[in-house]
Amino acid sequence: MTTTISVPFSPPCVGEEEVAAAAEAIRSGWLTTGPKTAQFEADFRDFVGAPAAIAVNSCTAALGLALRLHNVGPGDEVISTTMTFVSTLNVVQHVGARPVLVDVEPDTLNIDPRAVARAITPRTKAIIAVHYAGHPADLDRLAEAANEAGVPLIEDAAHAVPAAHRGQMIGASDRLTAFSFYATKNLAVGEGGMLTGSAELLERARRLSLHGMSRDAWNRYGEKGNWFYEVLEAGQKCNLSDVQSSIGLVQLAKLPAMQARRQAIWDAYNEAFDRLPGLQTPATRTGVDHAHHLYVLRIRPGAMVDRDQLIAGLAARGVRTSLHFIPVHLHRHYRQAYGYGWGDFPVAEDAYGRMLSLPLSPALSDAQVEAVIQSVGELVGRRARRAA
Repeated sequence: MTTTISVPFSPPCVGEEEVAAAAEAIRSGWLTTGPKTAQFEADFRDFVGAPAAIAVNSCTAALGLALRLHNVGPGDEVISTTMTFVSTLNVVQHVGARPVLVDVEPDTLNIDPRAVARAITPRTKAIIAVHYAGHPADLDRLAEAANEAGVPLIEDAAHAVPAAHRGQMIGASDRLTAFSFYATKNLAVGEGGMLTGSAELLERARRLSLHGMSRDAWNRYGEKGNWFYEVLEAGQKCNLSDVQSSIGLVQLAKLPAMQARRQAIWDAYNEAFDRLPGLQTPATRTGVDHAHHLYVLRIRPGAMVDRDQLIAGLAARGVRTSLHFIPVHLHRHYRQAYGYGWGDFPVAEDAYGRMLSLPLSPALSDAQVEAVIQSVGELVGRRARRAA
């Protein structure tokens, strides 16, 4: 029986608690960066076990700050994965450096440490590891490659709240790590991000996030503030507001319960789709805690199932999907600016042709999850029967 229930791809899990928190921040008179942002930074720092944390308006901004903190600039190269959203590589260009793309591992679709080692040149100034879909990258081997080259390893943890590698939460090390709190993320404030890392580096990051000023608004106009400030360097404007931080505080408190729901949906998908011979469920290696941000299903090579037809069939049944990602090297800008093209990264290209991302959010009901399972089963089973 074909389902008619509507299933959005990634509805935010927000309620009256977030509404009340945002209203309280608005009524307080602090609409910009203030006491709620300071609390959000401290609570997030403690949650992941980071040395320090600074809240910014996006993960993109956090990555840009990380590059500036490591003095990446014109003439430098930064290595990262082609299987990511373009923001990871766009920020490299924003500081005048050249993005160098590499292929991914076949199982996790994370950046391949062997490809990273081969791509290092005397111009390499940093490596950005993306924790794809919430599965931690191979940080041991990536750190080894970075150390041998004498360059920093930066972590793009847009998908990785909360994830862990060998018992340590992502963001707990001294490495600069960028998080996203976009509307579809595991912890959502609408637009927002966080940069964690060493306290020394983040002291400068705080200045850079607000025009290079020595004091932000809270330290100028708060109860113990002082009006005087100096501009110490040419910074940018990417601080997070107290309204968003108030939502973030509520989301952070709810995160364990939301993650338990994500895990339950993930397990239900795996149980159902592992039984369908044409499908490849996401891999999870030992020694990691997956954040379960994206459920990326792949059609097995040779299966008589067309990915685009499956997406269209699910949409006709009210099930919205997405795709993560179109490999960066296939986008027109990267083809024209850097000469990338089809055939450069075969593992990522093969995965791209067979993947789709299914709805995953703690806001989904049991009925909606069952509708996804039923719809995929009907469409894949029907095509398999036709092929037989």
